Amino acid sequence: MTKTLELEVVTPARTVLRERARSIILPGTDGHLGIMADHRPLVAGLQPGVLQYGEPGREKARMAIGGGFVEVANNRVTVLADTAELAEEIDVERAQRALERALARLRDMSAEIDRERAYRALIRARARLRAVALSRRT
Repeated sequence: MTKTLELEVVTPARTVLRERARSIILPGTDGHLGIMADHRPLVAGLQPGVLQYGEPGREKARMAIGGGFVEVANNRVTVLADTAELAEEIDVERAQRALERALARLRDMSAEIDRERAYRALIRARARLRAVALSRRT
């Protein structure tokens, strides 16, 4: 039997996912992380992006995460995310409006704009839209 990993994705609001997978790809702060069964223990930071999980070499299920941390130990992958949404849960129109608002804030050169916050909102909105777009390709 092929080994699998237990994947759990948790946010401050809820447990978003608890599932078994053979392959997990995460948006690490230093690049993408690929995790398969019997991976060495690991704790790493995550940036906003798309988390993918499923069978190696096959189309993966996807979710958008807003950054956080991942812990890998004993074939268990625990993601503690600031935010997380399964691709099918994402309201595309709302994510598009958030992207447009963030872009407008970044274009505004007034001193009142928190540019770092606007940039983070932009990255989160792009991750949400990318998770949906990648899921629709299948």
